[in-house]
Amino acid sequence: MINLAERHQFILNKLKKEGNLNVVELCQELKVSSVTIRKDLKVLEDKNLLFRTHGGATLTNPYIVDRPVNEKEKVQSTEKLKIAAAAAGLVEDNDSVIIASGTTMQYLAKSLPPRMGLTVITSALNVALELLKYPTVEVMQLGGLLRKSSSSVTGTYAEQILADFFCSKLFLGVDGIDLDFGLTTTNAMEAQLNRQMIKVSQKTIVLCDSTKFGRRGFGKICGLEDIDHIITDSGVSEHVVKTLEGLGITVTIV
Repeated sequence: MINLAERHQFILNKLKKEGNLNVVELCQELKVSSVTIRKDLKVLEDKNLLFRTHGGATLTNPYIVDRPVNEKEKVQSTEKLKIAAAAAGLVEDNDSVIIASGTTMQYLAKSLPPRMGLTVITSALNVALELLKYPTVEVMQLGGLLRKSSSSVTGTYAEQILADFFCSKLFLGVDGIDLDFGLTTTNAMEAQLNRQMIKVSQKTIVLCDSTKFGRRGFGKICGLEDIDHIITDSGVSEHVVKTLEGLGITVTIV
């Protein structure tokens, strides 16, 4: 049996490689009890070497706080532009799509071909304003309670409008993707609207940079089983990609 220091080093090395850890897997690999592993994780968290999560641990703080959209625009902007360009390539002429809220969604609106015939339903004011520049894009702006931090609307009115339509694709931005908990955002009402968007879409495509993995927001949108395609950047771990592909989700890395 390896000693305490060796066990801790094994845990940190595995975490650095995979980005996330599972208590059950660590028990099997190290041949110790779950009580021992949980104590190990607490010690390492107290030393600021990891963050404990439900059933495991992660390298990044899994708890997300809401930030204004103008702050979010400056974070991972290069990656978001590449992700948006890849997503724009999935839009077909005469498509009817939903573009949800978020800074990556605004980049997507900017990346669409200028002369494409398209119908877009959106909850995001910044997306709608971008699409005003496109003469052949018809925009349906959802109405409701304005959420200033994201420049988008939420609420039952927006959900009721969506119930009358069905679209080929939903482009969805999230604040967190956790392999166990699923997709989340920092606002519960936005999460509820996102769930309605998923219901009225044939395919759900998530656009998120790699910093969103292993994190959780306040409001759960859905489980991974409701997602068809994820577009992210090269910072995502190989372990996460294999897990997602094992669930039948297409993963595009830009």
